[in-house]
Amino acid sequence: MDLEHRKDSSFKLKLDQSEIVSLYEDMILGRYFEDMCAQMYYRGKMFGFVHLYTGQEAISSGVIKALEEKDYVCSTYRDHVHALSKGVSSREVMAELFGKETGCCRGRGGSMHIFSKKHNFLGGFAFIGEGIPIATGAAFQSIYRKQVLQESQTLSVTVCFFGDGTTNNGQFFECLNMAALWKLPIIFVVENNQWAIGMAHPRSTSVPEIHMKAASFGMPGKEVDGMDVLAVREVTEQAIRRARAGEGPTLIEALTYRFRGHSLADPDELRSSQEKEAWTARDPIKRLYNYIIEKDITDHNTLEAINQKVKVIIEDSVDFATSSPEPSVKDLHKFLFL
Repeated sequence: MDLEHRKDSSFKLKLDQSEIVSLYEDMILGRYFEDMCAQMYYRGKMFGFVHLYTGQEAISSGVIKALEEKDYVCSTYRDHVHALSKGVSSREVMAELFGKETGCCRGRGGSMHIFSKKHNFLGGFAFIGEGIPIATGAAFQSIYRKQVLQESQTLSVTVCFFGDGTTNNGQFFECLNMAALWKLPIIFVVENNQWAIGMAHPRSTSVPEIHMKAASFGMPGKEVDGMDVLAVREVTEQAIRRARAGEGPTLIEALTYRFRGHSLADPDELRSSQEKEAWTARDPIKRLYNYIIEKDITDHNTLEAINQKVKVIIEDSVDFATSSPEPSVKDLHKFLFL
């Protein structure tokens, strides 16, 4: 499904011009934030493993920006941009990456454990598949509140992100079974970036088409171009409508590509230059930029103003993180449980 969308689709995506421009701004925020993270990491401002999201922004923006504030998001160790899309400020995320007291986890979480109770962002997780049971639990409490506690509000939806490598793990199959059995309001989003660290996806699974695995559990499985934010938004809105109506889960496989290595410590020597070039030519931000101009949604000057605005936000987040205090040693045992 390209930016023009399939004409045979029974669901028509309805976004006004301001919403499309807002998606562009969110994607730019994610891209510039990650670029700055790379700079700060190599300057020794960040420590440990840092996994960047560069190239996958259409999925984060396309999915999370379709949610309501009350909805939940559960991430992976590649979690910075998911948090930004859910509304966690770039200041808080950057400060967390710097290990500062002003970070969203008070500097205790770091790159792989971004969390925000305020924004219903359930966290990043260092181990693959670790977040899927957490997300399933969040979806269960939503339907429990509705069916058992008789709360009148509409169902909150949970989105669970994970990579292609996770789909060979037990948690994936167990939780999809539970979600389908209990008709939980959850959307499982597989960010298939073709590589599980250094293992090419087709070499690691007997069924490379991950979305087809949904049929085993009686739930819809959708494949979407993960480099096309409007296509991602369209399948997400369908899945949200289904979940909120109490019809159960959906599995979305978004085909994408990370433009950098697995982490900033990865020399990225396993992937061929031809493969990288083919995917970077489909840069989701450039595609949306061209679509906006071609459809006369706004002009070059407006988009450039957005770019400059976001650069200021990112620079401010670095200044904020740099000037923020380190956690105190005397508080070592604080905030272990919330």
